[in-house]
Amino acid sequence: MVTHAVVNQAPPRVDVDEFAVNLPLREGVQRYDAGWATASLDAVGRLVGSAAFQRDAELANLHEPQLRAFDRWGDRIDEVEYDDGYHRVIAAAVAAGAHTSAWAEPRPGANVARAATFMLFAQVEPGHACPVSMTHAAVPALAASETLAGEWMPRLLSRDYDGRLAVGKSSALFGMAMTEKQGGSDVRANTTRALADGDGRWLLTGHKWFCSAPMSDAFLVLAQTAVGLSCFVVPRVLADGGRNVFLLQRLKDKLGNRSNASAEVEFDGTVGYLLGDEGRGVRTILEMVNRTRLDCIFGTAAGMRQAVAEAAWHVRHRAAFGARLIDQPAMAAVLSDLALESEAATAVALRLARAHDADAPETDVAFRRLPTAVTKYWVCKRGPGHAYEALECLGGNGYTEAFPLARRYREQPVMAIWEGSGNVIALDVLRALRREPAAWEAFDTELAAARGVYRTFDGHHDRLRARVAALIACEPTADAEAAVRPLVAALALTLQASLLIRDAPAAVADAFVAARLGPERGSLYGELPSGLDLAALLARA
Repeated sequence: MVTHAVVNQAPPRVDVDEFAVNLPLREGVQRYDAGWATASLDAVGRLVGSAAFQRDAELANLHEPQLRAFDRWGDRIDEVEYDDGYHRVIAAAVAAGAHTSAWAEPRPGANVARAATFMLFAQVEPGHACPVSMTHAAVPALAASETLAGEWMPRLLSRDYDGRLAVGKSSALFGMAMTEKQGGSDVRANTTRALADGDGRWLLTGHKWFCSAPMSDAFLVLAQTAVGLSCFVVPRVLADGGRNVFLLQRLKDKLGNRSNASAEVEFDGTVGYLLGDEGRGVRTILEMVNRTRLDCIFGTAAGMRQAVAEAAWHVRHRAAFGARLIDQPAMAAVLSDLALESEAATAVALRLARAHDADAPETDVAFRRLPTAVTKYWVCKRGPGHAYEALECLGGNGYTEAFPLARRYREQPVMAIWEGSGNVIALDVLRALRREPAAWEAFDTELAAARGVYRTFDGHHDRLRARVAALIACEPTADAEAAVRPLVAALALTLQASLLIRDAPAAVADAFVAARLGPERGSLYGELPSGLDLAALLARA
């Protein structure tokens, strides 16, 4: 029985070129020497915006990974089954080079192009980005062993995808299994043991509380030896085709990131191969951790872009109380503020990507140490609140699982937790400020490049310099640790402002300086100072 016609609902947001409509991303790709990748990014933008890709993203999350610990005859297989949609999503991401293209084809802007590719895929389906990120980050860690690098690197650089656990594959993905029940981020508390077994093999016994992407081909694992905490490469399949001992206990029932499996795993004489020096496991994985932290920034920025794009689409097509939502001042302020936050996150993400290129000057190598941690803290913490406000723009629709922002709201917190939660990252910033003067000098030089345009920015920068100088001069105290989070936030905002002042349209820089550094700063999105050019901000949403 027909009781009504459906009117005043936004049409499906499908078959959109997500790269073409993302002006901050397009401009950043050009700015940071990756214009050569525009054609491939256009293709990725059309793919991830297609109805078919969005449906695969939805299916990958609706039909969650399932643990198959045993086959039907009772033999252990320790496999995880994913929906076919998940396999199509990750296959497309690997084919586009979202994992290791920056390593395979190093050139100016290579990490920028890879970041943009990664962000476009993660904008629509974030769960697959976990193994993609870990594979990217494993590359510098493998450099610690010529033998292991020779074995694994050709497969990691491949753009083929094969989700099977099998010997003889032309490609591979890497995962990580670092943390344990008793320690979490404090990996030095790990109890998993490794004993030498001859011929370069070690046998691992113990557990891991979070094993990311358990169907990956190999894992970086931390375990204790007689010398100390060491890093090992643990393959799922051994050279003779037999399965390594990799006992999946259960899959985590997570808040978000549902398309990606996270497992608890037991090792019982599990074969591993030492990577780097024995007892130097933390040092071996440092660059890997830095790269995955950077990908947390990219992933959050991608989520912010999805939130803005979905909210903007809805309010441009929905009317209430006699006018389109986009034309109502309160909604225009909210969406402008969301777009401002998203643009700032994109700007700093791409700046950091360029600083990680192989041809980065020494000043950028010194620079990237501090802002990667600072931005990981700030941008990733801003993600959940940003997703919520965008979700609210859709009203009741946003709160349902039929629309993607409910899934995004559950997704965003993982980027703030993975690879160091807020306090871990903030204390890392504190250590860097005190122990690495070159890092602060390079960071401050980056900030100073924007001076002379806004008195508000200059005054904020002056106060920040004084705070850092006082911190460096004093002895470490509990009070300094307790006050570090506001300092990290101030560092992050000043960096974002510096980039937008130099590179973004004047309307964007005006709004960011006034809304984030000025005296009329609001506590919620949409509380913007008066006199800003909201139309210019909305045109970039």
